[in-house]
Amino acid sequence: MANKQIDMRKTKLIYKLYTSGTSKRGISQQLGISRVTVRKYIEFFRRYRFTAYEVEKMTLEELHNLFKDGQKRKSQRLLTLRQYFPYFDKELRKTGVTRQLLWEEYYAKHPDGFKLSQFKYWYAEWRKETSPVMHMEHKAGDKLFIDFTGKKLHIVDRETGELKELEVFVCILGSSQYTYVEACASQKLEDFIRCTENALWFYGGVPKALVPDNLKSAVTKSSRYEPKVNEVFADFAEHYETAVL
Repeated sequence: MANKQIDMRKTKLIYKLYTSGTSKRGISQQLGISRVTVRKYIEFFRRYRFTAYEVEKMTLEELHNLFKDGQKRKSQRLLTLRQYFPYFDKELRKTGVTRQLLWEEYYAKHPDGFKLSQFKYWYAEWRKETSPVMHMEHKAGDKLFIDFTGKKLHIVDRETGELKELEVFVCILGSSQYTYVEACASQKLEDFIRCTENALWFYGGVPKALVPDNLKSAVTKSSRYEPKVNEVFADFAEHYETAVL
């Protein structure tokens, strides 16, 4: 962060206003802070995936230490924490494992260790060092990404007691990350199209493009450069005046 920090109460207010829909210009005018400073603090919270709720619950001391720790050299306490990160990284790939649970495990062994907010900050820093990624910019209403999850749900038939599997359809708007999820009987074309149509009704609009990620239901021939789209799904997209990528 910059050498001179603003009042920690204002950092909370910046993120609260931003997550409630106020523009950076509006925040700058409302709080009397430069847009550069507003953008800097917003990017800090977003970079380390803090939610508005998490920021609101932080004490002023925790916020101060969080920004201060961001400028410090690695202490012995931090070196101890970083030894856990490869293990935590593997655990987070398991269903139901969260950063909160891993922090509780760490903090039980090191009661003088980092608080949750700082734990998340340093884990995100470690991830940046070990797993570089390309940042993708998405325009609002531009693309809807569609897929089925690998893990299935199960229901019990009331009459027979038989355990039945259900597929989980998921789609997400690239810009807002607004997500729609639906359980369905199969990944067959008719179920896939029905779920996609339900998603469009849920969103209340149609994006410029549907991106089905080479699903068999939507793509008859996978290709990195020019996949062949199923004709029925192509007709569906044409009906809604959108494209399939």
